[in-house]
Amino acid sequence: MMVIDAPGLAIGIRERYRDVVSEKWPVIVTPQADELLSSWLHRLAFANGIAPRPFARVLGLNAGMWSAALDLKLPADIATLLQAHTGISEHQLSAMSLAGSPLKPLLLPLRNNGRRDSSRWLQFCSRCLAEDAQPYFRRRWRLATKACCSKHGCGLRDRCPSCRSRVAAFDQTELVPQHHCARCGYDLRRASIVGVGPEVRRLDRCIDDICRLEAITGSRASVTVVQRLLGMPNVAGLYATSPLTSLSTSTRIRCVERLAIRSSDWLTVDDDVVVTHWRRLILSAGGHLPLITLLADALKRLGQQPSITRPPPAADLSALLCAYASITRSPHRRWARTHHQPGDHQAAGGQRG
Repeated sequence: MMVIDAPGLAIGIRERYRDVVSEKWPVIVTPQADELLSSWLHRLAFANGIAPRPFARVLGLNAGMWSAALDLKLPADIATLLQAHTGISEHQLSAMSLAGSPLKPLLLPLRNNGRRDSSRWLQFCSRCLAEDAQPYFRRRWRLATKACCSKHGCGLRDRCPSCRSRVAAFDQTELVPQHHCARCGYDLRRASIVGVGPEVRRLDRCIDDICRLEAITGSRASVTVVQRLLGMPNVAGLYATSPLTSLSTSTRIRCVERLAIRSSDWLTVDDDVVVTHWRRLILSAGGHLPLITLLADALKRLGQQPSITRPPPAADLSALLCAYASITRSPHRRWARTHHQPGDHQAAGGQRG
């Protein structure tokens, strides 16, 4: 549309946001550690002065759960557009998405209903949001198996404590940060802490480590462990016919509470004795970081000098995964399963401590 204001003077007016910006958008937002793609998109929109819901049109999408859907599948044309306008690489975009994850069946579903005990698509820790310089939502908060915050040891929430609605930043029509409830405006950073016991925190951490272990190594046992985790409500005696992904965070915390005081054979036992042994080691140690500490201490007692006797707070699974992958992919693995003696299962279980 062209408006002639005076002779020789023409002023061009363009209505669309994408038409008034240069090749690179004015403000570029850096992805944070373990940030969910939808979270980054909401922050990107806010930083550039546009609310999340109309930002969907900038990407050529319809309203609704547009950003949540992109977490699961990022079309090539949208990825190309984001790379061109933000300079964020394809690798970084892919790292924020959940596409191709072997843990995809454990993701909370993209739905919304009024049932009090039903799941929501995303969870959050109010303390994490309060400590963030720019509050953002984590990828691990999409998993139904994640009921506690690994950093703060408190239970997660999956709805606004004020109006009980889901996290719905994608539906926000006002220029408001994503940590404010889209329905009532409540600041999610103010939500009270959900207390959980040490047994719950321990089992939650172990399940998380076992899931990451199977996902990264690509073990064939991953399918089995996913099915068992989906059946946690049945094992716990709560909502026996409902999969884990269909339950609210508070109900899933109750499941973990019940499972934390019983035998862990429902999760650890596998046809592959090596897989069973590694899962039991992780559960016995209370997670992969304590396990690495135990291994380092054992080496020290044997007279060796490991480079790190205690893992730093930011230690990852790399060393453990390399060892695990080399064992599970070894050509001798099948021979070991075929030729193990009847007492081998007991031996594997007896090494828990």
